[in-house]
Amino acid sequence: MSIVSRLLAGCATLALIAASANQVLADPPKGVTPRSGDVVGVGSGTVGYLLDQFSFDYGKAHQHAASLLYSWDATGPAGGLITTKASCLAISRPDGSLADIATLMADATQPSDHRVHCVDYAGSSIAPAGRRPPCAVSRICYLPLARDAVTWASRAAANGGTDAPASLSLSQLKGIYLCKFTNWAEVGGRPGPIKAFLPQTSSGTRVFWLAALGLAKPGKCVSDEGNALQGNQGINPVLDSPGAIFPYSVADYLAQVFRDARCILSSCTGNPACEPTASQNLYGCDEHGVLAIREIGGSEPTLPWPLPKSSCTSCRINPRFIRAFQRLVYLAVRRARTPGHIPAYLEPFFGTAGGKKSGWLCSSPRAKADIVAYGFLALGSSMALGDIPNAHPQCGTPYH
Repeated sequence: MSIVSRLLAGCATLALIAASANQVLADPPKGVTPRSGDVVGVGSGTVGYLLDQFSFDYGKAHQHAASLLYSWDATGPAGGLITTKASCLAISRPDGSLADIATLMADATQPSDHRVHCVDYAGSSIAPAGRRPPCAVSRICYLPLARDAVTWASRAAANGGTDAPASLSLSQLKGIYLCKFTNWAEVGGRPGPIKAFLPQTSSGTRVFWLAALGLAKPGKCVSDEGNALQGNQGINPVLDSPGAIFPYSVADYLAQVFRDARCILSSCTGNPACEPTASQNLYGCDEHGVLAIREIGGSEPTLPWPLPKSSCTSCRINPRFIRAFQRLVYLAVRRARTPGHIPAYLEPFFGTAGGKKSGWLCSSPRAKADIVAYGFLALGSSMALGDIPNAHPQCGTPYH
């Protein structure tokens, strides 16, 4: 992780601790460890702050519940070890969707009581590999949560501009990440070297981006800064270049630019250093830095487009954005022999929308408002997605 990313992680944690005295915060404040009966997850970089908000709002509405909801973020204070629940052994903090799923699959339990799972769910910004059924991969079920899209980003005009053109086609993007194009003049931009970047290898956004481009792996010219570049952040100094290109979650970009508190990068001072106002998201800082998101093949990633320079409460993902670059984000849980494939103890939280087993996340207006506030599109449309052909996704229901 870069020094800047470490500073940001520390600042974000200070924000979480100072935000509220409620004990359902993600990354619990020092001295607070989730109980054995609490429901605890690990969150990918793309959906982590949304899961934090779910934890807070569920706890606020269920203050005296026997089980509360917690989520651990992808990055955190120096050290990297977390104790997910009381009496569980400390583990390395999983960073990215692949690491989250691996942690869930490891199925660690309390040494003193093997019936207690140390991690109950995981956030993921990628679908099951190879378009297999959502409950056919290593005893894990993927429950659709919301809609997202991924596009490319380059340095904004306000930060010095870019040599890249306003729009790149799928074939041009593929050529860039295969290193067939190495100068922006070759794809309609100004003369200048292309500097293609990807997030670290456990990032779901990295996996999705390469798959959308039809690539098994990137070319040798593509850098992830020694596996240290964090996804959905534009604050790493290597991205402050007219030649830089970097994939970015559209939902995260919208949340950061219009709904998150500003990050203070020079030092981690203040109490907290990234403090949201009453109208801003409680979790997450504005980390878009020098980057601006761009079009793919003339397809606009947001509505309205171009994005306004001032505040925008109505800005959202364009549901007609190029199909191959739209995706679902998920909650992954262990497969169970129940009608909804969700372990019975998780049904009050994540149960399928509608019906007798409807859970809070899929039925609460508050949860739906959280999804929108963090830049995602709520489920309900029958429009097909790039990673799930002809899908009719419903919250909490594995697609068929």
